[in-house]
Amino acid sequence: MTKTKPTEVLFYHLERTPLERVLPGLLEKTLERGWRAVVQAGSQERLEALDTALWTYRDSSFLPHGSVGDGHPEEQPILLTTGPETLNGATIRFFVDGSDADDLSAYERAIYLFDGRDEAAVANARTQWSIAKDAGHEVTYWQQSEQGKWEQKA
Repeated sequence: MTKTKPTEVLFYHLERTPLERVLPGLLEKTLERGWRAVVQAGSQERLEALDTALWTYRDSSFLPHGSVGDGHPEEQPILLTTGPETLNGATIRFFVDGSDADDLSAYERAIYLFDGRDEAAVANARTQWSIAKDAGHEVTYWQQSEQGKWEQKA
């Protein structure tokens, strides 16, 4: 099947809520829509922290996931990685800690989550925004309101 529309690229500017609390909710919505996801972290340490967070973020449930090294990555609805692979057939990719991909066109949606209190992360997100926009992708920017709701800003 040939993809006919540009990738939706969303930027989430985290200021009030840490990544470990935001990511599980976004991944829940992804699974509710019947999509598979890849979460690409900037380091092995962050990957391990996210792995733990996804198992323990809520007492009553967990998010089914695994890392590339766990075995059977093709079976994982959510695959955690530090590299560019998409071994589970995902069409949704999350980027954290400045991780990035050379080409987003293979995905229906790419989501960048960055710490708004980190100047380097903000600068990196601006660069990624420009690259995605110049490539013709549909780019949106989301920021958390005082009440904690996500609002589209651009």
